[in-house]
Amino acid sequence: MNKKHTFNIGYIVVALFLFSLFQLWLGYRDIAQLSYSDLMHAVEQGKVASVTITETMIQGQFKEPQDGKTVFVSARVDPNAAVAFEKAGVKVTGGTDSNWLTTILSWILPALIFFGLWMFLFRGIADRQGMGGLINIGKSKAKVYVERETGVTFNDVAGVDEAKVELMEIVSFLKDKDKYGRLGARIPKGILLVGPPGTGKTLMARAVAGEAKVPFFSISGSEFVEMFVGVGAARVRDLFEQARKAAPCIIFIDELDALGRARTPFSGYGGGDEKEQTLNQLLSELDGFDPRVGIVLLAATNRPEILDPALTRAGRFDRQVVLDRPDRKGREAILKVHMKAVKTAPGMNVGDIAGITPGFTGADLANLVNEAAIFATRRNADQVTMDDFTNAVERIVAGTERRGRLLKPDERERVAYHEMGHALAAATLTKTDPVHKVSIIPHSIGALGYTLQRPTDDRFLITTSELKERMTALLAGRAAEEIIYGEVSTGAADDLAKATDVARQSVTRFGMSEKIGQAVLEEERQQWLGDGGRLHPKDYSEATAREVDLAIREMIDEAYRAAKDLLRSRIDDLKAGARLLLERETITPDNFPPLQRGGGTAAAPETANEAG
Repeated sequence: MNKKHTFNIGYIVVALFLFSLFQLWLGYRDIAQLSYSDLMHAVEQGKVASVTITETMIQGQFKEPQDGKTVFVSARVDPNAAVAFEKAGVKVTGGTDSNWLTTILSWILPALIFFGLWMFLFRGIADRQGMGGLINIGKSKAKVYVERETGVTFNDVAGVDEAKVELMEIVSFLKDKDKYGRLGARIPKGILLVGPPGTGKTLMARAVAGEAKVPFFSISGSEFVEMFVGVGAARVRDLFEQARKAAPCIIFIDELDALGRARTPFSGYGGGDEKEQTLNQLLSELDGFDPRVGIVLLAATNRPEILDPALTRAGRFDRQVVLDRPDRKGREAILKVHMKAVKTAPGMNVGDIAGITPGFTGADLANLVNEAAIFATRRNADQVTMDDFTNAVERIVAGTERRGRLLKPDERERVAYHEMGHALAAATLTKTDPVHKVSIIPHSIGALGYTLQRPTDDRFLITTSELKERMTALLAGRAAEEIIYGEVSTGAADDLAKATDVARQSVTRFGMSEKIGQAVLEEERQQWLGDGGRLHPKDYSEATAREVDLAIREMIDEAYRAAKDLLRSRIDDLKAGARLLLERETITPDNFPPLQRGGGTAAAPETANEAG
């Protein structure tokens, strides 16, 4: 029902209260307030017709209106006032100070005032905090979409073809159940969409809604959880009850980890009982409905490792569909979808843009296209060019330029040598990504300069020699400072952190150290699923830990020595490149041939080396 037409008793209570106040005001306005002496004077003059005497008040009527008022009231001063009134021929009656109406109002009116304040003040706050509507508190908050109301179809989803194929089966089953049931097959009860943030999980679910042409219930996992115990479970029951009435249909729960976090022995304490009851109810509903009626449960999460095993087992969420970061071909497809909305220059090669965006998710690519359009608009251009996309990548990777940050001449020169050290090492080593651009313009992310490198292709395996050369390129900036100035600065902090991380993973995860051997000492940290901030306890001895530290130090020292030897052999190019960089602030291999090694002009954000 439309909220505007919903019956609300609060409005009636307030209206009655205001009407009562208005009536009291009207009555008070028509009553004359007399002092006792003025009243006795009026009695002597024969103006009073009758009076009613109570314990404390005298009320009465004039024979003729006085100043437009026919009723008066006065305080009772003389206990024998009735005798004086009778002598003057005034009709006298007795009364009491209170009556049944006054008594009732004295009890009911405060309650009505309190109730009215609650309706208009507390209820508004409660609604904003998700606690309002006690009558409907157990009702599901799912939004219902029918047919193509979402405005998204599979044509709007690109770069995840494998996931699209699996979900197309769901749509086909909902449209033609008999076709899939003729051999005894049943549709999966639940399908879990898994992947890093920004890879299109929610968009894919909306596309399923646009294709299926069946009712689509969409709700976030956090909307089940309330401060009142039992509310979440009631909402789960109500959601599935609505789905049964609307079958065939699809239920989509976004951010399932907010609802389905794994239970622990202490999960019932400290407010966890509500979440556990909600999860138990969801498990019960998944066991209770028959998929043959056409109810499909879709859910999305970027943290599947924390979900309860009882939720992800076969028979509940039967299938997991992974939406990972797209490869180059997938990025091209995604860019074509988003570039339909912008006016690009003729002959724009989408493959070149896909080449400069390794590691970008679908959301990142959508943002990239928008940033490129903003760059073109800023320079009053009629079309978006490749330069705009290149600037947009740099904007996303390094932040906005901060030309207002003025460095001292000696600091600016040190940054130039630092970045040229990175660039020359990357250009000389054969297994690193080619250099795309070198800059000493400060950027908003805190970098005083950066060196962007271009990957020739997507890589899924990295060899030992490639990792060592990557460490050498990372440490070449610090090596250049030591060669030129005889000492180092704090500008290599980020380079050292990256080099140390590469060395640690090589030793503890990849078995690339002869001294440590082939053992895996640390488990993989799935940072793309949001696990990068958790601490992983060491399960090896202190003696082994010391050997690990020594092996890491040895790898870093070896890479640093290699970087210094390389730059000493190209000292003339180092100095010439730094002078050119100080002059132009930004250079490319086309401006400085010693940086050329063949290849394209792409930039990889994960291989950007920064100073500062």
